[in-house]
Amino acid sequence: MAFAPVRMGVVGTGRFGSLHALTINGLAESDLVALVDSVPASLDRLPPELSDISKFTDLDEAIAETGAEAWIVASSTASHVPIAGKLLASGSAVLLEKPLADSLNEAIKLSELADANPERLMLGHLLLFNSEFQGLKAECRRRGSFRYASCYRMRPTRHANDYPGETPFHLTMVHDLYCIQSLVNAEDPLYYHAQKHVTSLGNIDLALAQLQWADGRLATFAAGFLTPEGMSGEGFDRMEVYGDGWFARLSPNPRPLEVWAERYVPPLTLEIQTDPGHPSGMLAEELRCFCQVVRGLEPVPAGARYADGVQVMRWLERLFEAAEQGHGSQHGETE
Repeated sequence: MAFAPVRMGVVGTGRFGSLHALTINGLAESDLVALVDSVPASLDRLPPELSDISKFTDLDEAIAETGAEAWIVASSTASHVPIAGKLLASGSAVLLEKPLADSLNEAIKLSELADANPERLMLGHLLLFNSEFQGLKAECRRRGSFRYASCYRMRPTRHANDYPGETPFHLTMVHDLYCIQSLVNAEDPLYYHAQKHVTSLGNIDLALAQLQWADGRLATFAAGFLTPEGMSGEGFDRMEVYGDGWFARLSPNPRPLEVWAERYVPPLTLEIQTDPGHPSGMLAEELRCFCQVVRGLEPVPAGARYADGVQVMRWLERLFEAAEQGHGSQHGETE
């Protein structure tokens, strides 16, 4: 490592914020100096490995007292834009977790600060750093782009009630939209189609979508809260890509190691390992990249730029509108 460790804080200490904190705490490239959550109980539930890290319920206090130069924002989606805006305005670098915002209009509120500081805002896009997806991208470059891509991302049925107000479009499908965006080099689709299924409680538990580009390339998406309790708490993810004379299947979750005892227990679901001595996997690689960005050693990677996030928000908004209205739409069409 050819640079001083980046002094880093984490805002939002739920499940994913905790994974960020544990990974940062084990990386040579970073120094974890602050954990922030407006809910004290969330800070109290943090694992013992983080007991020596300064904890705050007030972000302004954390900014003033810790000297953190970079922050991970892993708080609730509704708080992403105001928190990221405050941190950018303070001069800090920010890695902002997905989704960028609750809506496209909310995401655009960050545009002035983002445009003025493109090198200080990076979006969390774990799958860019997933080794299997990197292999798939390499195959697409070598063999030519896909003709048809099919993406599945399923989570347990309880998610429909555990995440009130969240939909499979925004909570899970968004990851696959980012992946396809990367495979088409951020080219906008021409056609958008979508459907949804709503439970008796009024929650969306299944989202189906289809995107088609001007050259005929087609991508379909299925994201839902449908897997039974006997499966992993992370459900399963799968992507299939068909090209001219070739086919590839990506199954990153659960990973190949499987265990059966009283029930099926996959010990490795997502490619995230937070071992204190040697964090590894896609989260560790994402955070190493962010440290390089903070130090000015590399640019924010394509797919993790603010403009990429706004583009995916536009796609999501068009798909959600299509699902609400029960029909498809064409790029540029007024609805």
